[in-house]
Amino acid sequence: AVVSTQSTGEDNREIIYRRLYEYFFEEVDAVDNGINQTEEKPKYHVTTTLAGRVKSLNPNWNDEKQDFDGQFAKAMNLVGQELTDRINGMARVWLPAKNLVKQAFDDRFNVHPSGKIIRLSGDGCPWKQHLYDLEEETGTEGSILYVLAKSADSWRVITVGVKGEGFTNRLPLPEKWCGVRDEALSELTGIPQCVFVHASGFIGGNRTMEGALQMASKSLEIHGKV
Repeated sequence: AVVSTQSTGEDNREIIYRRLYEYFFEEVDAVDNGINQTEEKPKYHVTTTLAGRVKSLNPNWNDEKQDFDGQFAKAMNLVGQELTDRINGMARVWLPAKNLVKQAFDDRFNVHPSGKIIRLSGDGCPWKQHLYDLEEETGTEGSILYVLAKSADSWRVITVGVKGEGFTNRLPLPEKWCGVRDEALSELTGIPQCVFVHASGFIGGNRTMEGALQMASKSLEIHGKV
């Protein structure tokens, strides 16, 4: 069942409504009205969107019997389930993470003197939009460069992306670390128990929280951000 309106509160309902519009209805409406997502030529095809999955339910041109009504019912069920999942996800997963991100944001100067690193207490909680909102609310847009987050058996150093620019990050991890793993990475960085740094520099890992913090701190130093 969809989350009860009584369980959210007026302010939270407004937050969910605005996010649902921006991250669901706006896309559906734009596709329905033939509005391109970008003025630039896409670099690759995206065919697994909601609109693409609905389109795939159209009867085939060469079917002996084309069941338009039956396929339309399948499309309604598909879209209805997606909408229900989105609402539940926003109310039960995304929104509860807001307080965790705020706590991490408020504690940032205790994590690192620069205030450019935050440490999340929730394993895998969705943080990006909450962080952007907090920065806007406090007039500190672009200030947080790295997020420390616990994974199953290690800690991650995650670079904060530039809002609205896809895979562009505010400050990637040092280029010379990229693609290096384990002992070789620990030797290169001088930090024990390193696990990896992705080839693009958007994320790295260490066995301990202290090691992950050292990686983020050293990256700030290398980039001249402290």
